[in-house]
Amino acid sequence: MEFLKRHGAIIGLGVIIAFVFYSMGFRSGENRISGAVSSVENAESAEVDNIDFSPFWKTWNIINEKYVPASTTVATVGDEDKLYGAIEGLAASLGDPYTVFFPPVESELFASDIRGNFEGVGMEVLAQEGAITVIAPLKGSPASGAGMLAGDRIIKIGDKDTNGLTTEDAVQLIRGPRGTTVALTVFRNGTKEPFEVKIIRDVINIPVINTKTLPGGIFVIELYSFSEQSPNLFRGALREFILSGSDKLILDLRGNPGGYLEAAIDMASRFLPASKVIVREDFGDRREERAYRSRGYDIFANRKLDFVILIDKGSASASEILAGALAEHGRAILVGETTFGKGSVQELVDITSETSLKVTVARWLTPNGLSISERGIEPDYQIIRTPADFQAGRDPQMNKALEILNK
Repeated sequence: MEFLKRHGAIIGLGVIIAFVFYSMGFRSGENRISGAVSSVENAESAEVDNIDFSPFWKTWNIINEKYVPASTTVATVGDEDKLYGAIEGLAASLGDPYTVFFPPVESELFASDIRGNFEGVGMEVLAQEGAITVIAPLKGSPASGAGMLAGDRIIKIGDKDTNGLTTEDAVQLIRGPRGTTVALTVFRNGTKEPFEVKIIRDVINIPVINTKTLPGGIFVIELYSFSEQSPNLFRGALREFILSGSDKLILDLRGNPGGYLEAAIDMASRFLPASKVIVREDFGDRREERAYRSRGYDIFANRKLDFVILIDKGSASASEILAGALAEHGRAILVGETTFGKGSVQELVDITSETSLKVTVARWLTPNGLSISERGIEPDYQIIRTPADFQAGRDPQMNKALEILNK
């Protein structure tokens, strides 16, 4: 899940399941588009940073003067829509799937995700390499119940080919009213042919945490998201673990697409001394790197703790920050698969009162300076859980964690 900055807060935004949490935003410009166009549409000689904008304005004026739709059935496009299209193209020219301009309809869809008012199938997706890739289905969601897995590539939504679709285009096609059905054509590693999955949409209830004790006293915390409530719930789960008398802990971050940075910092601080680096925020050449450090709770400093964290390719963003920090500081052993690699930071900027731009502003690095986007987080024990394992109810990753802890 993406990290997004709004007014200094960093939050996580899922694009279909709306694994998202509202934070007060800021406004950086309230001019109506029509006013902006009228003031500059004749500025063919305008230059910014030695870039000549006259070709853009010349094209704009030629279209306005000469363009005739090829068919009478083609809808007329107004100046506002043309400007929005140009801004979308500008954002797309960066080649960054996380930098996106939201026209009014898409902006309201994004805002509804932030509010959590939505119905859908319950999975996070990303436009990637000509298809729509599933980052993670939410546990207990319609997508999960229909058998969708992290890493699945959606090549068709209904009759619509996904080649060339943006993430936001896919979101609008997949979402819909509760009780309706969406058909997805899926290609999965290990299968020879694409296959169809039909999912009945529903209201998405987002779980946060679950605990259980396995034979041998091994305590398991399953964390599904890094929400506003997650730190307190996690603290309660750790208290339950301590009261159980066990010293063997498994934290299951599989399929967790992320969320609040603050939640990841708080959770990592439960295991680390004060001032230890949890994650680094790299701004490139724009400004100095920022390090986020442990608050020093370190509740296991004087207790024995055998600790395994389960990760897979559905573990993203905050999951990667938490797992990477605890592994690099020697507090936990990682078991599973290399994580998704969502290691960038987005800022949401209001362009007008009805439109906004989500723009990548930084990269996440592990405490040792490794780029999460480039490498993901690699486990100490690489254990694959295949589709056949899922269907048969086998969990070799959990079995490996139990083997390590029982030693």
